[in-house]
Amino acid sequence: MKKLDCQSASEIIIFGALGDLSRRKLLPALYQLEVCGLINEQSTIVGVARPTHSLDEFKAIVVDSLKSFVKEAIDQEVLARFIARLVYQQLDMKDADAYKGLATTLAKGNDTRIYYFSTPPAIYGDICHGLDHANLISAKDRVVMEKPIGHCLASSKVINDQVARFFKEQQIYRIDHYLGKETVLNLLVLRFANSLFTTNWDRNSIDHVQITVAESVGIEGRWGFYDEAGQMRDMIQNHLLQILSLLAMEPPADLSAESIRAEKLKAVKALCPIDRTNIKEKTVRGQYADGFLNGIAVPGYLNEEGANTDSKTETFVAIKAEIDNWRWSGVPFYLRTGKRMPAKHSEIVVHFKAQPHNIFKDSYSDLPANKLTIRLQPDEGVELQMMNKIPGIATQMNIQENKLDLSFNETYKNQRVIDAYERLMLEILNGNQSLFVSRDEVEAAWTWADSIIDAWQSTNEAPKPYAAGSWGPVSSISLIARDDRQWVE
Repeated sequence: MKKLDCQSASEIIIFGALGDLSRRKLLPALYQLEVCGLINEQSTIVGVARPTHSLDEFKAIVVDSLKSFVKEAIDQEVLARFIARLVYQQLDMKDADAYKGLATTLAKGNDTRIYYFSTPPAIYGDICHGLDHANLISAKDRVVMEKPIGHCLASSKVINDQVARFFKEQQIYRIDHYLGKETVLNLLVLRFANSLFTTNWDRNSIDHVQITVAESVGIEGRWGFYDEAGQMRDMIQNHLLQILSLLAMEPPADLSAESIRAEKLKAVKALCPIDRTNIKEKTVRGQYADGFLNGIAVPGYLNEEGANTDSKTETFVAIKAEIDNWRWSGVPFYLRTGKRMPAKHSEIVVHFKAQPHNIFKDSYSDLPANKLTIRLQPDEGVELQMMNKIPGIATQMNIQENKLDLSFNETYKNQRVIDAYERLMLEILNGNQSLFVSRDEVEAAWTWADSIIDAWQSTNEAPKPYAAGSWGPVSSISLIARDDRQWVE
């Protein structure tokens, strides 16, 4: 990966600059890069959106967004410098002729342009066509695509083809913000910089792996989008499979984008198919019902405002995934994600195999296996559970479980843990694709996910209900209990 430094001047053009993603994540991330002096002083930030606003009105919206979504106190000197970069362009993104106005705005700007598509993927093609129509695409430009890229393999190919007509693959940055999280990035270091794990990261030492991404929120008014997506498309197909691929991939030759992407792709392609023949044994899908969260009554999915009361969309998914290769044969990866669960909680738990023989039976009759926990949120860090002697004089050797806990907030008290979008925005400015998803990865993930979705649809069964505030349907416990294991909660 390249050194983090201030790169050459560029124009950052955000399509959908007034949208939720831009206001909550992109603009605050760029502000934080400004704080660190990581944006070239000649760079500009161009907000593109459909509403008519003056530049002063746009600047006021940006300032309000930063005050709302930047956790630290706003530095007024930095803010003034950041606001001075802003430009606003009103644009109907589906009207190719309207892009001539954008061309006029960008005429005196920098040679390198970064086009960030913070819009519905359905209009990615329209934007590319408009840019081309106004002669706003060059070999130096980069384009950033937000997920979801389609709702199945076929639609994903359509969107990728539309963009590929105008931009080469090395110009395209497909974002999955989980790849910008510090603890996810730390997977590479844990696995390949520590011989303790490098030499024990396979079926000989690891019993199974659990990946949990739990959300306490419901659909938050996104009924129209979410009911067509569901948790499988919204979370499993991208976030969880990206984490799984980093956990399971072979060592890359180096840290280049090409090497890392190639090994991740191999891992996804090695996933054993889940289809109509094994869907009931390998998956559980659920839908939250009325319940209580932190003592407050919350409505079930079918009782949310604007709900389709006949919806069979899943809000919870549990999967027993297996990888068909030499390293992972016989090692299950249990994936679990859902909405309206007890807490916002994301972690990876690697369960090592138990000791084959116990010489401490007098003190501890059943030795627990070592367990590596990688916390993604809310408290990022790494934890290793191991056995240790209890200090003191006794007639026998007394031992107990202890944890070696590397909490980022505690260990790096004087260093702010950066947001994923800050890291990813910087890598885009640097022209580094290592933390972005290749088209082949996206399509391999859709191939695997589509088979599961097809199998669910063939059964015509409704998702299993679970009370809001619980850890999912009872059948998700059975999924892992059949293998004499249990979820870490």
